[in-house]
Amino acid sequence: MREFYISTNVCFGENALARLEQLENKRVIVVCDDFMVKSGIVERVKKHLSKCDVYTFSKIVPDPPIEIVTEGINFLDSCRAEIMVAVGGGSSIDAAKAICEMSRRTGRIDIQQTFAIPTTSGTGSEVTKFSVISNTQEGIKYPLVSDSLLPTVAILDPDLVKTAPPSITADTGMDALAHALEAYVSTEATDFTDALAEKAITLLMKFLPDAYYHGHDLLAREKVHNAACLAGMAFNSAGLGICHSISHTVGGRFHIPHGRSNAIILPYVIEFNAGLESGDTLMAKKYQRLAKLIGLPHTSPVVAVNSLIRRLQEMQNMFGLPENLRQAGVEQAEVLRMKDEMIQSILADACTTTNPRIPLAADIEKILGKIAPF
Repeated sequence: MREFYISTNVCFGENALARLEQLENKRVIVVCDDFMVKSGIVERVKKHLSKCDVYTFSKIVPDPPIEIVTEGINFLDSCRAEIMVAVGGGSSIDAAKAICEMSRRTGRIDIQQTFAIPTTSGTGSEVTKFSVISNTQEGIKYPLVSDSLLPTVAILDPDLVKTAPPSITADTGMDALAHALEAYVSTEATDFTDALAEKAITLLMKFLPDAYYHGHDLLAREKVHNAACLAGMAFNSAGLGICHSISHTVGGRFHIPHGRSNAIILPYVIEFNAGLESGDTLMAKKYQRLAKLIGLPHTSPVVAVNSLIRRLQEMQNMFGLPENLRQAGVEQAEVLRMKDEMIQSILADACTTTNPRIPLAADIEKILGKIAPF
């Protein structure tokens, strides 16, 4: 027997922020980065919390380190909040989830409800049981996994993402696409997760370019925002694969934005997973069904896989994303120096366990050689 569930309530569409007005007489902590305060977005959120006492912890940074989570736990302890509202990108939402979880585990504060309000369209963190925290000293990202990390409510308001710069739109959009594509071929994929992944992929293929070129197009923003959430629901149940395993390691060591590193790696992972060189076309046939769904050439598994890879590379070029680590500013010598250590980290990553093909060290080395020729 298998199980599929979605426990987070999702509020979406214009004026979705109004959902916060149902909170009354509560002590609320808003977790965000400093930009959310300076941009006025936190103030907009607070206007919908006028019947509550609100405290703001705005020290979140990209790839939040353990030290920031500890500081957030201490802040939460001092204000004795009952409700947590995370506002921002994946880093803010992940940090808020980690602060909640670690505070609960240590018996300090047990938050009653958590609200996740994404201001980027990519991570899906607002509906997942995962939180990624960084160990800056070791250059490693650690995923926390627990159903208790699932937010109570996700608020998807397209008005909050319409000012996201094109570069952020591209990075986060490609991250969402990687989530959906990896969940689609995961060993834990089901009819339910396939439906979510397929819808996310079709929405992203259609609307991500519009959101990139025309940021104030609220329809495109809403569709991409919804797609990122659907992709999050898919991988929350199905898991991911070695694109994310490699991205966790590469991103942690070379400080490349997560979505950007996924975009670099994804075409080569699809090539590996399709297994065309070994005659194993089970996954290739699944990619073929997907290629047909999104209107790409699909007369055979080989044609479909190649057309899908080509489409992803076209999107990289369209969005001005790097094609390899060298273009992303990584020195070849650094990759060579850390190659063996990186391979072991990738093989040990939790996402590797649900990849449709079990990779050997030589397989990972081959993929690394393609994203950083050596």
